[in-house]
Amino acid sequence: MLNIGDYVRHQITGQIGQVIGYGHQILQGVYLTTLKVRASNNDLIDNQSRFIEDVYSEWVLAEPTESGVVLQA
Repeated sequence: MLNIGDYVRHQITGQIGQVIGYGHQILQGVYLTTLKVRASNNDLIDNQSRFIEDVYSEWVLAEPTESGVVLQA
């Protein structure tokens, strides 16, 4: 289970970001859970944030080296 605050990677686009919430989408009568992710992108100008929402199954937990977050022991 991916939780709010986790860093995740989109399996198709490779985009890395931090989970900020959950949502839902109904596709062909099927209720699907989505993740709302604040994208990590060093190319953004003026500290603007970009948000991505896609079905939960498209996201996987990012490795610490991918997210750029330094984990301390």
